[in-house]
Amino acid sequence: MQRSESMRLKEKKVRDLMVDKKSLVEVPYTASLAHTMNTLVANKVVAVPVAAPPGQWIGAGGSMIVESDKQTGTVRKHYIGMVTMLDIVAHIAGDDHLSGGDDITKDLDQRMSDPVSSVIGHSFEGLSLWTLNPNTSLLDCMEVFSKGVHRAMVPVDSQVENVSAGVELVESASSYQMLTQMDALRFLNDRAGEIQSILSRSVQDLGADTEQIYAITDRTKLVDAIKCLKAAMLNAVPIVRASDVGEDDHKQHINASLINSLRALFGRCRKLIGTFSATDLRGCHLATLKSWLGISALAFTEEVASSPLYTASDGSQNRASRRELVTCYAESSLSEVIEKAVTRHVHRVWVVDQEGLLVGVVSLTDVIRVIRLSLLSDSDDM
Repeated sequence: MQRSESMRLKEKKVRDLMVDKKSLVEVPYTASLAHTMNTLVANKVVAVPVAAPPGQWIGAGGSMIVESDKQTGTVRKHYIGMVTMLDIVAHIAGDDHLSGGDDITKDLDQRMSDPVSSVIGHSFEGLSLWTLNPNTSLLDCMEVFSKGVHRAMVPVDSQVENVSAGVELVESASSYQMLTQMDALRFLNDRAGEIQSILSRSVQDLGADTEQIYAITDRTKLVDAIKCLKAAMLNAVPIVRASDVGEDDHKQHINASLINSLRALFGRCRKLIGTFSATDLRGCHLATLKSWLGISALAFTEEVASSPLYTASDGSQNRASRRELVTCYAESSLSEVIEKAVTRHVHRVWVVDQEGLLVGVVSLTDVIRVIRLSLLSDSDDM
């Protein structure tokens, strides 16, 4: 019975995931980074496509994704790239401009006034812009998301006739919507009964966790934590207790003058006490960020946990629940991990041992990858 149910799931299309999706949130190429961050906060999203007049830009990764008039086909705008919070963080970090001194505030103002078009491609995700046709199969969609693509634009009424498996770099439509890894995971979670044989298996058994983990400590300043995200091109890092880290390792990790040769501290088997994410920066206004650059990243996460900017998106969650670590054990079932990720709206779940020591991490990419491989394996066994 369950095998036939999983077969029905594999027959689903991208269009089935787009039910109740909102209209696309975007920013013009002339928007400042400060305006872009305000847009992210106001719409409770972590990335936005950047729109420009047609014929003036080359799209990220050579893409040609345009919005055109439904009746005449006239191109109205060209989407030239995707900007995420990590792109903004990387731009804020710069080369060495956050090293200290009286110019920090002035320099931050200057950087946040730069046009959003200047930061496209600072992170891996920004190097390309993807679309998924509504008729793409769920499995092909999962393949894209299992390779580290976090989101793709979906044309509402595609004018592209030939639909290939996977993502498209050329697309023309009168409007678009955004599909994310989290959307795909929610869709799968809502149909957990159809793949219970997969979801009942443990994280360790499925090989869904990654053991190599980069971390910062509770002594790492916010300014240096921002630099670390840029250097490692990570959206988030765990915060481990400094007493579990050798002094040399700690200095090596936060030495701002060695960004180019920075080797992140391995956080494995150290006490997990927090998470610092690029999206945390949405929890404070620019004026507040300026005054907080010198405090620890851990203290910063505690402050933004009570930010009114998070109130609307977190609903009834209080400060304590927002700060609560989202963790699992290696023996935890995949269904438990998915439920935590979806409920808490996090993009990673830290794997700890019985003593709370960090031993791994499960990302949305990992979860989607193992579910897809298991679904394909079920098909081969039939």
